[in-house]
Amino acid sequence: MKIINIFKHLKLIIKHKWVVFKLCCKIGIPWRGVVHDLSKFSIEEFWESAKYFDGHKSPIMNCKKEKGYSKAWLHHKGRNKHHPEYWIDMSLPEKTVIMPYKYAAEMICDKIAAGIVYRGKEFSNDWQINYYMKEREFMFVNPHVDKFMIAVFTQLSKEGLNKTLTKTNIKNLYEKYCIRMENLDEDKI
Repeated sequence: MKIINIFKHLKLIIKHKWVVFKLCCKIGIPWRGVVHDLSKFSIEEFWESAKYFDGHKSPIMNCKKEKGYSKAWLHHKGRNKHHPEYWIDMSLPEKTVIMPYKYAAEMICDKIAAGIVYRGKEFSNDWQINYYMKEREFMFVNPHVDKFMIAVFTQLSKEGLNKTLTKTNIKNLYEKYCIRMENLDEDKI
């Protein structure tokens, strides 16, 4: 592992967290931006990611390509509720659970921030919907959360960041596509 990769990876994490924080503030959940991805500073995640850092794509993807799996990803998804993978329970009739609003909203900010940070000057408003439509083929996500993401990213492509990422708009889109877990009848679970 190159020493320079440690510093470059650290810089990337901080930049990503900063963009997520700004986006979370726009939609009224600043605390989610503050605590976003703190596990990336853990030994389990940081060292593997620094080792596979290349500056062009996710170190986790690089690790998976080489080893077939990533310990950093397994650690990360199990501790960060803004990832749909956290909300999978294979013992339930419906294997994927609808994410609570604050985590679904943080996820939106995370995905957009990742596009902004990784794509840099090449990021455009329609990049996120195009990326998500490819990504979702390999994701295990609740159908309601999937519709929510598609709606947000489609709106982003048509109306831009400032009109899409508002507290009212994100909340309304979530309410439109996601059934709040606390409102479900017990017999439907």
